[in-house]
Amino acid sequence: MFFERLVSQRLAGPVSLNKVRLLFGARQVGKTALLKHVLPSDRSVMFNLQDSALRRRCEQDPASFHREVRALPERVTHVGVDEVQKVPSLLDELQRLVDEAPGRFQFFVTGSSARRLRVGAANLLPGRAHVFALHPVIRPEEVDFVGPAVGPRWPVDLRGFPSRSLASRLLYGSLPGVRSEGADTAAATLEAYVDLYLEEEIRREALVRDMGAFAAFLRLAAIESGGQVNLAGLSRESGVPASTLKTFYQVLVDTFVGHWVLPCRKTARRRLLTTPRFLFFDLGVRNAAAGVPMEPGLLAESGGPLLEQWVGTELIHRAAYAGRGHSVSFWRTAAGAEVDFVYESPSEVVPVEVKWTERPHPADARHVETFLDLHGGRARRGLVVCRAPRRQALTDRTTAIPWFEL
Repeated sequence: MFFERLVSQRLAGPVSLNKVRLLFGARQVGKTALLKHVLPSDRSVMFNLQDSALRRRCEQDPASFHREVRALPERVTHVGVDEVQKVPSLLDELQRLVDEAPGRFQFFVTGSSARRLRVGAANLLPGRAHVFALHPVIRPEEVDFVGPAVGPRWPVDLRGFPSRSLASRLLYGSLPGVRSEGADTAAATLEAYVDLYLEEEIRREALVRDMGAFAAFLRLAAIESGGQVNLAGLSRESGVPASTLKTFYQVLVDTFVGHWVLPCRKTARRRLLTTPRFLFFDLGVRNAAAGVPMEPGLLAESGGPLLEQWVGTELIHRAAYAGRGHSVSFWRTAAGAEVDFVYESPSEVVPVEVKWTERPHPADARHVETFLDLHGGRARRGLVVCRAPRRQALTDRTTAIPWFEL
């Protein structure tokens, strides 16, 4: 069964008519399934570059793709190209097709490595493409979602994914395929994902030269996920030069496996810490890469940091779907005041603190209140996300909300 994604209607909508739709996202977030759902089955053809025979043919003779598309019967109006970063030169052929026969075809293209395209000096179709992103499943894509507490309003007519427990989210993440598996197989699937990611996305695409150093970095980066990046400390622990580690982090960002979270710079009267934080895009992948046991005991030890990372990725992915004017940062002063995340939209700025507690207290809102005092203007309210069963007014401006109401 296909469950609708927030990006579905925009991807198929009339705004991008006669533009090449570029859909980017990490492996296994559902790009291929979404493309198959969006493309009309009786009027479309798919070029899947995971097929080794097709990939070799296109690598050896990229113009063959151009000839095959031009030879399609008149009834075929939609063309999909899956994992275009495997043969970046096909983007040149796509441009030729768009220029030679404008309006003849609707092109839908997926990719899981922006770095591979940039390194290959690929033509990203300036002026001819609209770019979309797909992420792991977020709360607005679930059937019981009634929010949001922060972020834009979302369509209410989605055929949403089934809801899941907090423990399941924090242990196994939110990749669409993993969500449908039981606990006994989800961990194995995620471990295989990390292995295949190393093999296919890194080694095969030649994104880094020293795979041993990258493997050591990946584990350390996963363990440190959610915190501010300390390149010097990681370098001492891994034996990898700090400059190389910086490149490795960027590889994760360019393959959509991680996100930088920049510090909020709106406070003029306080000295702020400026080192960025880094988050893995999915907690299940993070846990597998870190080599931690995906068992309930992990929550007793690390539930708070995992909940904080889940809230962070949830907000980051919402902001990405919402588009221009929406962003996520964090706020931390040299004096020790900090707010885990700051969600900014065109209409407001909302500080969001995350607490593992089931019994929130007004003291949990003290740094949120400090942020609101310093910023004013569009910063009129704050949130404390926790495990309480119902909302609570901690102060006149700060509300504690259950995680499922985020």
